[in-house]
Amino acid sequence: MTTPALLPLSGRRIPPLNLGPPSFSHHRATLRLSEKFILLLILSAFITLCFGAFFFLPDSSKHKRFDLGLEDVLIPHVEAGKGAKNSGVFLIHGPDEHRHREEEERLRNKIRADHEKALEEAKEKLKKSREEIRAEIQTEKNKVAQEMKTKENKPLPPVPIPNLVGINGGDPEDDDIRKKREKIKEMMKHAWDSYRTYGWGHNELKPIARKGHSTNIFGSSQMGATIVDALDTLYIMGLYDEFRDGKKWIEDNLDFSVNSEVSVFEVNIRFIGGLLAAYYLSEEEIFKIKAVQLAEKLLPAFNTPTGIPWAMVNLKSGVGRNWGWASAGSSILAEFGTLHMEFVHLSYLTGDPVYFKKVMHIRKLLQKMDRPNGLYPNYLNPRTGRWGQYHTSVGGLGDSFYEYLLKAWLMSDKTDHEARKMYDDAIEAIEKHLIKKSRGGLIFIGEWKNGHLEKKMGHLACFAGGMFALGADGSRMDKAGHYLELGAEIARTCHESYDRTALKLGPESFKFDGAVEAVAVRQAEKYYILRPEVIETYWYLWRFTHDPRYRQWGWEAALAIEKYCRVSGGFSGVKDVYSSTPTHDDVQQSFFLAETLKYLYLLFSGDDLLPLDHWVFNTEAHPLPVLHLFNTTLSGNPAVR
Repeated sequence: MTTPALLPLSGRRIPPLNLGPPSFSHHRATLRLSEKFILLLILSAFITLCFGAFFFLPDSSKHKRFDLGLEDVLIPHVEAGKGAKNSGVFLIHGPDEHRHREEEERLRNKIRADHEKALEEAKEKLKKSREEIRAEIQTEKNKVAQEMKTKENKPLPPVPIPNLVGINGGDPEDDDIRKKREKIKEMMKHAWDSYRTYGWGHNELKPIARKGHSTNIFGSSQMGATIVDALDTLYIMGLYDEFRDGKKWIEDNLDFSVNSEVSVFEVNIRFIGGLLAAYYLSEEEIFKIKAVQLAEKLLPAFNTPTGIPWAMVNLKSGVGRNWGWASAGSSILAEFGTLHMEFVHLSYLTGDPVYFKKVMHIRKLLQKMDRPNGLYPNYLNPRTGRWGQYHTSVGGLGDSFYEYLLKAWLMSDKTDHEARKMYDDAIEAIEKHLIKKSRGGLIFIGEWKNGHLEKKMGHLACFAGGMFALGADGSRMDKAGHYLELGAEIARTCHESYDRTALKLGPESFKFDGAVEAVAVRQAEKYYILRPEVIETYWYLWRFTHDPRYRQWGWEAALAIEKYCRVSGGFSGVKDVYSSTPTHDDVQQSFFLAETLKYLYLLFSGDDLLPLDHWVFNTEAHPLPVLHLFNTTLSGNPAVR
């Protein structure tokens, strides 16, 4: 005879019954009766202990509150003639002793009644079958889950939404530009529809295998990263049916109460940034609620000796840790330094200053630290507060830290002068030590490693052309023209990295050694994973200069993506941009929909769509409105004011 499977009961597993021959049935019944008797004894002993504790614990009536007019103070009650002389306190007569005795007797009677009631309930519980007990437990669990869900979806305090300009529009007057913009919209629809068909609910898509895909930055759960990341792009492009599909999935399925370890940085820029942008664009409350729910799950990551957050946090347990490869357990500059925009908006929308305080604490700590050559190293130990390996880059590991210094100033309506000063100081050090000109006349941004400059630039660093242009206005010593030109030079170098490949798509990184310029040397650096940074810089330079070359370069990139990355099931990265017959990596990144296609669409739109004096884009291209407040520590919530 087979043994029945283990059955779950309130988080535990019940061992299978020992089903032997019929001759042992009386023995089994005796065992079950003994188990019930033992359980009854344990329950009785526990309740009796609670009942008895009433008589042995100190009598609360022996203390009374004495109002001094300033605060409540507990003063021991001393009965007349019983130690008042040696008590060391003033004698203060309490309430009538007879009333105390009546109250104590009433409490004793209540405890006796509760004791008897608990025993009766225990007896009744033991009479029920296992299935009945399990059903009751499940009912209670469902009730608790429903109560938690109701609490989670409780509306947040009403907050006045900033004046939002340029949510729609941007229709180009030129017919050719309009057709190009429509083509970008069609590419977005193909990417979304493919994900909707083959990867719905998964974080990303494998467009060739036609199934869901995920990486460790999202943990082990299906959190619909592509849905959240793409929402604002859908809205901006007028794909409202698709937007509503995404909203419905988020309402029904997006749950952060999962036992999953995620990247604090990635879920902040993609999820919180994406949800906040969707909220501001659509004014749908669910997006704000979900953003705040996730933010609360990230706060335990800041529980370190220095307040510098861990790179990873478990959404359920709140336990944090750092990447094992990151310089002896260090946190990464571009990760803990890329929280400011989203956290300021969280404090604005909730009226809770905790988010603002977390990021300002990081800023204050960084201001106190020595910086070698004025440069910020990429690694900082959250336990000791000391720098890790002396490696500085404007590409991976460092990039968005500098971006968020500038954008903190812009988002504050240019009132956060502290952020602007930190940005200007950092950019001056970067220009002095990292920015060089190659023999062929290309301006590039190298990486500082252990005292020497590595003449290599990453695709990620190509965003800096746009950053320099964006920060030109307001720069020191009237150097706006200089920084606009520097941004244009970086854009030209990054375009060369695209133009010198077989596919006209840029490699992950490229070198400037000797005769080799703007070309990847190692095979591991020749891939293109649908990254947006070069197109991002084209867009910023177009907005500030209206030089037609940036639209031309952007269209070249769009055609190359369409030709070499588009497959029937979506869009895929390629493993070697120098091969005319590339191999696909079979991943449609969520940032392709959030950033690459959005920047292309904006490149071929009018300046009245999301104007830069009203919107600031986070590092995942999610637009957040400028907060026209005197001080960003003040929330729009009147309670905080």
